[in-house]
Amino acid sequence: MSKTIKLRKGFDIKMQGVAEHIFFQNPMPETVALKPTDFVGLTAKMVVKEGDKVLAGDPLFIDKFHPEVQFTSPVSGVVAAVNRGERRALLNVVVKPDQEIEYKKFENGSLDSMSREQVVSAMLNAGVWPFVKQRPFDVIANPNDKPKAIHISAFDTAPLAPDYTFSLEESAADFQAGINALKKLTDGAVNLNIFKENRAKTTFTQIEGVEQNFFQGPHPAGNVGVQIHHIDPINKGDIVWVVNPQDVVIIGRLFSKGIYDARVIVALTGQVKNPRYYKTILGASIKSFLASEDINDDMRVISGNVLTGTKLGKEDYIGYYDSQVTVIEEGNKPTFMGWLAPGFAKHSFSRAFFSWMQPNKKFTLNTNMNGGLRAFVFTGVYEQVLPMDVYPMQLLKAIITEDFDKMEQLGIYEVVPEDFALCEYVCPSKIEIQTILRQGLDLVRKELN
Repeated sequence: MSKTIKLRKGFDIKMQGVAEHIFFQNPMPETVALKPTDFVGLTAKMVVKEGDKVLAGDPLFIDKFHPEVQFTSPVSGVVAAVNRGERRALLNVVVKPDQEIEYKKFENGSLDSMSREQVVSAMLNAGVWPFVKQRPFDVIANPNDKPKAIHISAFDTAPLAPDYTFSLEESAADFQAGINALKKLTDGAVNLNIFKENRAKTTFTQIEGVEQNFFQGPHPAGNVGVQIHHIDPINKGDIVWVVNPQDVVIIGRLFSKGIYDARVIVALTGQVKNPRYYKTILGASIKSFLASEDINDDMRVISGNVLTGTKLGKEDYIGYYDSQVTVIEEGNKPTFMGWLAPGFAKHSFSRAFFSWMQPNKKFTLNTNMNGGLRAFVFTGVYEQVLPMDVYPMQLLKAIITEDFDKMEQLGIYEVVPEDFALCEYVCPSKIEIQTILRQGLDLVRKELN
């Protein structure tokens, strides 16, 4: 039975540069890459070397400790580089694509007649299994586990986030095929969580075989972790799987076409001339998006959104799970009059500037934190933006002191770094909260293993 849940806590950061509802067919990038650094806890083992020819769907590397989990090439072409960092840790595998993609063929029978084991095997062989992530810990799901439920958030409330109602409108059939495959993986429900304001116009309401849940409220209402908390909270020992909506489409193409078709739609947002949606390929070079943009050293390019994304270099590649690229100005210049100015153009959660008198204003923000590291004290501000029954400050201090029992009692199994991203934004102490939470999750996972 579907639920309608209204969240009151949270905070929307309104920024200029939302992607227009325009599609642009990006040319095939010069190179694409898979980055093991996109996968938490992964120890990658190479199965190809520089100069090897690969098809789309051929494995590039595998999980050393779960070799059945493969990471396959999104394009056909030649392995151009295998880049390593400190202690020879694998940074990325770069493929120079062919002009026309050749696909490795996989069996694609009727899902109705396939067993769970056959569906899992097909997903592992084609390399789409890494799209399925596990809560707690936000890691790639273990194919030997069986989750109590699967959750898909069909909307995103992060700053300048892509509109999946628009970007995936043409992929309804493949999305349905992906849902049919995911239903084979659990005895519980496949929950499709929809923004209530989009209820009348979104194609997601036409999807069959799911539990539809409707949410309304400010960010982080679109975070799947927040949604799980309000539908069926995670307790110790529970396993829940989550999949991004665009990744559901790729899984669906595997079973409808028998190929690993890694075409994606990425929203270019922020301080760019042409904020719009680009049709491209998974792991595309960032240069293929910014060729027509005037990006200088005073601009920061982010794979993802401004709260949780990853800073990219000029030669870098889009993250595996990201459907958005954001460009904002570096906050490396002094501000005239500083705090003495009324700040009508400055954004503030605490109403430190008069900009709070313009509730509908969209801001042009930069990376300046407007302060430095301070004492970590109780303020109550985190609770105002976290719509979960969790004590965030106490949990973070338990992580810092490595108090394993307290972490469990305070709900660490329910949260991931993105759920605390707004806490980091409003933090008066300028603490790197997401980093601390990631360290806590890694510590707990290590203890349990």
